[in-house]
Amino acid sequence: SASAREEIEKLQQQAASMEAKAAQIENDREQLRQEQARLAETLDQERAAKESKDAEIKRLTRTQEELSKSLQDEISKGNITVQQVRDRLTIKMVDRVLFDSGQAEVKPAGQKVLKQVSDLLKTVSDKQIRIEGHTDNVPISVKLQNRYKTNWELSTARATAVVRYLIDRGDVDSRHLSAVGYADTQPVASNDTDEGRSANRRIEIVLYPKGIKEAADQIEISTEESQ
Repeated sequence: SASAREEIEKLQQQAASMEAKAAQIENDREQLRQEQARLAETLDQERAAKESKDAEIKRLTRTQEELSKSLQDEISKGNITVQQVRDRLTIKMVDRVLFDSGQAEVKPAGQKVLKQVSDLLKTVSDKQIRIEGHTDNVPISVKLQNRYKTNWELSTARATAVVRYLIDRGDVDSRHLSAVGYADTQPVASNDTDEGRSANRRIEIVLYPKGIKEAADQIEISTEESQ
């Protein structure tokens, strides 16, 4: 009888151990199912994001092609370039296309160019549009210093003038626009030659994903809150 009881207890212990192992296996299976579901959801999200990004790039490519066609005359003269790098589009215009020397008012010929640009920009809703003013490193002449103390003021005034035209005359949504002046801090050529300085005096219209600005704004907000 004692031997039988010991055997029964042993079998009961084995059964309890097997039940515990079975429960652990079922728990592991459930965790595996949850992980598989999570990975499948992540894969679907990544696939959807890629498809959205591909569609965004295709739309931007169409915009680039239409701009290049519309601005072909100025492009052929070397006054304008239109360049796309994936989801970013940059339109570079030498200053003489839009402005007279030392001035920040868009001249009539420049307004015609901006009208062609704005006709396309006003249809873009998934991009932020930044207008950048750039100059060469030649200081502002004395006779103009009462209006623009340095190239910083001139480059910013020119960028703002383009933004104002795009809003007032081009019907581009102001929520998509921003203006910034870089003076001579971002040259694209050497300032040691006339050709280089001419290339550096320019306006750039940059279309880039909205998420970049939103992320930057969020970082700025977080930084302010932590101070």
